[in-house]
Amino acid sequence: MGNKSAKKSGRKSAHKSDSKATAKAASTAAAHAADKAASAALVAVGDTFSVQPIQVDLMAISTEQAKVGPADKDEAASMMADLGERLASLQERLFAQSTAGDPRAVLLVLQGMDTAGKDGVIKAVGGLLNLGGMRLASFKKPTSEELAHDFLWRIEKALPAAGAIGIFNRSHYEDVLIARVHNLVPEEVWSQRYDTINEFEARLTNLGTTVVKCFLHVSKEVQKERLAARLDDPTKFWKFNPADIDERGYWNDYQQAYAAALTKCSTANAPWHVIPADHKWYRNWAVAAVLTEALEKIDPQYPPADFDVEEQKQRLASEV
Repeated sequence: MGNKSAKKSGRKSAHKSDSKATAKAASTAAAHAADKAASAALVAVGDTFSVQPIQVDLMAISTEQAKVGPADKDEAASMMADLGERLASLQERLFAQSTAGDPRAVLLVLQGMDTAGKDGVIKAVGGLLNLGGMRLASFKKPTSEELAHDFLWRIEKALPAAGAIGIFNRSHYEDVLIARVHNLVPEEVWSQRYDTINEFEARLTNLGTTVVKCFLHVSKEVQKERLAARLDDPTKFWKFNPADIDERGYWNDYQQAYAAALTKCSTANAPWHVIPADHKWYRNWAVAAVLTEALEKIDPQYPPADFDVEEQKQRLASEV
């Protein structure tokens, strides 16, 4: 009698488990389909900001918001919330498939003049991600140890593992930007680095890492306003460096250096995106949208079970 009761109870438990699993699978599939449908609208976002392999003229590219995306701060907040839900699902699937040996990862590269908002993007967009699956790296002035190696040495050490999303606050592009503007190395050295960078990024792509590069395009006028705001707020003194004003004297040189990097290193596999950065709310949305689109193109999938699901259900049902 007791055995019959236990078997009956086990069948009921298994039936309930099957129903829950089926419902969850249906819900997951529906959410996945919704993500893919919504991504269609984002395709235009990447196309809007991506750099074509022609001579880039930053003076001709607006630092204000483009015609796509939110019209104001409130709409941006609503759209960011939607992107957050989609990114959460995509990031989980990216990590999940890595547990089955899938090598794919994502690297978000952020570059821009001082006050363009690299830290702000990391806070806003990185805040939408699960920190457990994200790797953040900031590249400041090279240390003596780093200078003793090839310029890509410190970059290689900070790359995201399979299933992870890496974010670079500045990057290997510093070595064709500040190195060029301030003559830190001879021209024959930095001029050869463009090809080296392209080869490096092509190798990353071939190994499974999607490289998403965003140049935060801020105007000289807005930069001045943001520097002034830091000087007016004691809680932001730590963000200010007198050298920031000195660097403004090299503004045109930096614009030329950035234009060269964008022109020479925007490739089919790793295109640059010029993100209007005069409005923080628009800048944050644009980067989040471009990142979401990149993940949608990967289309990560939950891996199938590597065990007999029915057998494990029966084992669990028989447990007291």
